[in-house]
Amino acid sequence: MNPDDFPTPDADAGTISPESLKRRIDAGEAVTLLDTRMASDYEEWKIDGETVESINVPYFEFLEDDIDEDVLNRIPDDREVTVLCAKGGASEYVAGTLLDLGYDVNHLEDGMNGWARIYEREAITNYDGEGTLYQYQRPSSGCLGYLLVDGDEAAVVDPLRAFTDRYLDDAEKFGADLTYALDTHIHADHISGVRALDEEGVEGVIPAPAVDRGVTYADDLTQAADGDEFAVGDATIETVYTPGHTSGMTSYLLGGSLLATGDGLFVESVARPDLEEGDDGAPEAAEQLYDTLQNRVLTLPDDTLIGGAHFSDAAVPAEDGTYTAPIGDLRQRMDALSYDKDDFVETVLADMPPRPANYEDIIATNLGQQSADDEEAFTLELGPNNCAASQESLADD
Repeated sequence: MNPDDFPTPDADAGTISPESLKRRIDAGEAVTLLDTRMASDYEEWKIDGETVESINVPYFEFLEDDIDEDVLNRIPDDREVTVLCAKGGASEYVAGTLLDLGYDVNHLEDGMNGWARIYEREAITNYDGEGTLYQYQRPSSGCLGYLLVDGDEAAVVDPLRAFTDRYLDDAEKFGADLTYALDTHIHADHISGVRALDEEGVEGVIPAPAVDRGVTYADDLTQAADGDEFAVGDATIETVYTPGHTSGMTSYLLGGSLLATGDGLFVESVARPDLEEGDDGAPEAAEQLYDTLQNRVLTLPDDTLIGGAHFSDAAVPAEDGTYTAPIGDLRQRMDALSYDKDDFVETVLADMPPRPANYEDIIATNLGQQSADDEEAFTLELGPNNCAASQESLADD
């Protein structure tokens, strides 16, 4: 049976929205999840949290008239259980079946697809630069973006195509026009929103060093070279070329106070160097990343905030809830930043996680070499980002 095409169960279990579930997890409530996707999908990507108990029992285990007792024994009967699947069909069926058997259950509305549509905006309160700065957070994949607002102008860094309307609406809420949409690099884990925003009248900006990778639409957008500046009200965005994760990797110094590093440096790790040239090119890219960090990033003032384009499960947020940290703190907490080049390269290459799901198709789409409609684009980017060099934190908490 297709898990997207289940019959309506006799018992009607209630639903919980992804946003409500996220609020409960954020509040530290104990949450029990029954994930009915296949084990391979579950192991690759699931909902985690310190107070989350997650159980994986594939949906087909519930299709028999007499469900195996061993299956039922795995499901707690002394507390509420939230059932989830990929899109909501299988979980509705399983939740109804369990409700009929006396379990206290509900199911996650729209499943993991609904979870992937959560997109939150947090004010970066430690930011003391020009204008007001916000961080966008997508908990399903760890994607981060930045919205700088000053006066009646705004700019977004590393926008996602799936949330094109959100950026325009947020700028309007702040009484500003969205004037720039800037990408730090050719992303491998999500579909960029720069071209979609450019079509809406926002000036799209891509790094000039990334064009040689085969960007087909480069002449249609503004190309940012090292040292270029973009005015947003009275605030300034300065382009800083920071290769390593990719040959075109470019950071943006926002308002003189936060360096949006793309995938170069995160609050818990450094970039993986293998997504552009593969394993053969990874050592050279890791050496380039070392030079970039030592000569272009760590030379900035210690109170300059670092904000990457991603966070992982190993990342610890700042007190304001954002994944940002001063350079001085990262230098103290992340030993890899003080290694010599050989030790740094060895560390970076030693424990790289699996590559992001569908990364080759995502890269080709972001280069403009192949196309995807909105639904195809959303499906391509489902899953974890895996853009850091290690699945474990390289920083001491």
